[in-house]
Amino acid sequence: MTRDRRFRTDGGEDAGQVDFPTGADPDGRSRWLEDVLIIGETTLVVYGLFIVLGFAAGLDFNGIVSTLQQVTLLAASFALVVLALNLHWGYTGLFNIGVAGFMAVGAYAMALTTAAPDATFPGLGLPLWIGIPAGIVAAALVGFVAALPALRLHADYFAIVTLAFAEVIRLLYNSSAFREFELFGTEFGTGGGQGMSFPNLRNTISRQLLYVDGDPEAGPTLVGRAFLAIGDALELSTSVVEGWAYTAVLVALVVVVFVLISWIGHSPFGRVLKAIREDELAARSLGKNTDRVKIKAFMVGCAIMGLAGIVWQGRRGYIDPNLFLPIITFYIFIALIIGGSGSNTGSVVGALLFAGLLFEGPPFVQRIVDTTFDLPRTTTVYEGVIALGDLDPMPLLGYAVAELPNLRFVLFGVVLIALMIYRPDGMLGHRNEPASPIDLTKERPPNGRGSSSGKEGESNE
Repeated sequence: MTRDRRFRTDGGEDAGQVDFPTGADPDGRSRWLEDVLIIGETTLVVYGLFIVLGFAAGLDFNGIVSTLQQVTLLAASFALVVLALNLHWGYTGLFNIGVAGFMAVGAYAMALTTAAPDATFPGLGLPLWIGIPAGIVAAALVGFVAALPALRLHADYFAIVTLAFAEVIRLLYNSSAFREFELFGTEFGTGGGQGMSFPNLRNTISRQLLYVDGDPEAGPTLVGRAFLAIGDALELSTSVVEGWAYTAVLVALVVVVFVLISWIGHSPFGRVLKAIREDELAARSLGKNTDRVKIKAFMVGCAIMGLAGIVWQGRRGYIDPNLFLPIITFYIFIALIIGGSGSNTGSVVGALLFAGLLFEGPPFVQRIVDTTFDLPRTTTVYEGVIALGDLDPMPLLGYAVAELPNLRFVLFGVVLIALMIYRPDGMLGHRNEPASPIDLTKERPPNGRGSSSGKEGESNE
């Protein structure tokens, strides 16, 4: 891969400039076009599977489009968090397994900012355009607080601290002490285990995008005309069109975050991150303040996680602490491992495959089988095995179908084992970006001196 200019970290005229690769792959495509094609091909595979399953389930066109919208929404939500985790783990080597906690901070900060003052569990009643940035900033600040003591630790110890910190956050929101409380003379409430309500994020954003002043009676906006025209042409329901409008916003956020993290990765700051990942002691010996760099990277990643918590778990206009259990973090890690740590494109591909094939796929297959076949059900697997001894496999099959949503956790394990054996770097882990700003494998000494020196070396040996 060739580059049009080189990095300099010695204070020269190019210091601080961002260098993006300008070369092409062996097929002559630029890197960004290759990334788009990979993500597009993965999307078509996932869409194709759900379209086939939708027809098998007897869904009409509106139902299939609605299913694709839900899968895309979930995949985009996962992609946001996986990209943030890739900044921590793939770029910097920070083993953060407290992702769900930082998502919770963003979502609850937004909820407390936007909830009505006269609600059962009140907030400030501010608009979403204030609440969403407030949630992002709150997640970044909490990340800063968590990073100060945690970054003194390394590897597994850092992971344990972040997991504990995330659980402390969740239990605080679940605590009755914060169910209703007063701060600076203003009443607030998280609802404790009961959860809290706030303005519905999905309806508010989609209607603001589609209608003038968010009012369907006031007529469509310029963007709304395009969405509604497509919906009318395809005979889609209004709820499906609004769902796609909100999903389009999430996809746009994924694009913005993808570009942001790619920009960070190709900047001098990003080179320091990757140097820390490879050998922090070596980076520090070169005069880099690695603690400061890690804190900055951790805060940026936590801010993106807070944004993901807002748009993903806050889309129903209701949140509770059980939406941020530690298992959410492990979902995100599985998606990153599938795509390949260190690759932003792999992060998006892993999110698509995990959300579509592993997370949403098994429950969707269960609904299809339930509506198509009348399988006998057993309460335990033992009864199914006994029936199998009588050469009747149907009870065991019926039990397996009924337990598909739970058996997908077994599928997670099977997929991870297969990846460890056949693709330990993930689907696109081979594209892990090195710390060097140039492709050292393709550098050649001038005037062909490399070959002669090589021969001399061999003769000297």
